[in-house]
Amino acid sequence: MSLIDFGILGAAAATAAWLFSPQVRRSARWQATVTPLASIIGSGFLVAAPLVAVIVGNAAPVAMIAIVLFAYGIGGIIRFNIRHVEPLVVNHVIPPRSIWLVEKVSGLALSAAYIVSVTFYVRLLASFLLYGTSQDVGAYAKLLTTSILVFIGFTGFTRGLHALERLEAFSVTVKLAIIAAVLLGLGMFDLGSGGEVFANTIPIKDHDPFHQVRLLAGLLLIVQGFETSRYLGEGYDVETRISSMRQAQFVSGVIYVVFVLLALPLLAHLKGTDPDETAIIELTRQVSPVLPAMLVIAAVMSQFSAAVADTVGGGGLMAENTEQKLDVRRSYLVITAAAIALVWFAEIFEIISIASRAFAFYYLLQGINAWLAAGECTSGWRCFFERIRFGGLILILAFVVVFGHAAE
Repeated sequence: MSLIDFGILGAAAATAAWLFSPQVRRSARWQATVTPLASIIGSGFLVAAPLVAVIVGNAAPVAMIAIVLFAYGIGGIIRFNIRHVEPLVVNHVIPPRSIWLVEKVSGLALSAAYIVSVTFYVRLLASFLLYGTSQDVGAYAKLLTTSILVFIGFTGFTRGLHALERLEAFSVTVKLAIIAAVLLGLGMFDLGSGGEVFANTIPIKDHDPFHQVRLLAGLLLIVQGFETSRYLGEGYDVETRISSMRQAQFVSGVIYVVFVLLALPLLAHLKGTDPDETAIIELTRQVSPVLPAMLVIAAVMSQFSAAVADTVGGGGLMAENTEQKLDVRRSYLVITAAAIALVWFAEIFEIISIASRAFAFYYLLQGINAWLAAGECTSGWRCFFERIRFGGLILILAFVVVFGHAAE
């Protein structure tokens, strides 16, 4: 084994040991952070670097920073609504009916998106697990997907939010341990090359600037998932949910940017300009023979944790929208049952783009609500500043909804 191999395995073991330690596992703040973090670092993690690279080439790290900062700005909308709009909705004290109406419509859009995304994540997980077998992957993948969805729904219904969080925590811990190992391995590889590999030119898919912007707009959905903090009210107070969202966005943002930067030398070797999730896995074979297998494990954990996170977020959302007539535990069953129906009666990969636009539409509506609520909850210069901030984000989100190309 090479020095890089030892470094990779050591980094994975050390990170896992720390995250599995009692002081981390028992931290309420960490437990609240697991759900949004699991959702953000979902299936998009592996495909982020190749996708950004084929859109803007060697400027990929700068583009990734812009996407992360934009997502953090949208997170600011959700955090504002957690603090100001949510109490108005829950306590039925909203003066303007428009806020109530927008909140309900956005909730419906997000509910539909969650159901499709849960189906997509688990279906992709089944494909990874069955990859390379001689079985009829289509039929077996549906059966395996159904079994996993039943397991998630049953666990949520019988044991509640914190049981699902424990499933997430295990998956996220394994995934973060592997990510730490990958980042260290890429860093050692880049240093060993003397840095000249960064001079390699990455082939770009399309040189039309407007089309490039449209594709980058679609990549917002790679870093989607932070909104799940909004719907953890069953287990956490307002301040915990707000801080957990900030922490999840910060950690995931650093991971995405550093990963894209360190992977830049490998991306010059992309074959074709339509990379899939396996592209980066194959490229990392140049760094170490242990990385591809580790990334496959990370991919499986990503799908599972993201599916559980969106089930948790969707359950909280459904309970809120029905004013607790359908409680959170039963909402988990509804979400997984609807996902199972999609597995068997719809072509999930054809409608995932609809879910992607639904997420963007949800953020747009949340931005409108934040803009409306700013006039109710703030005054003077603060109201003016908030409305300018939200207004700018609303315009960008409207562009994403109309022109953005789905990244997942």
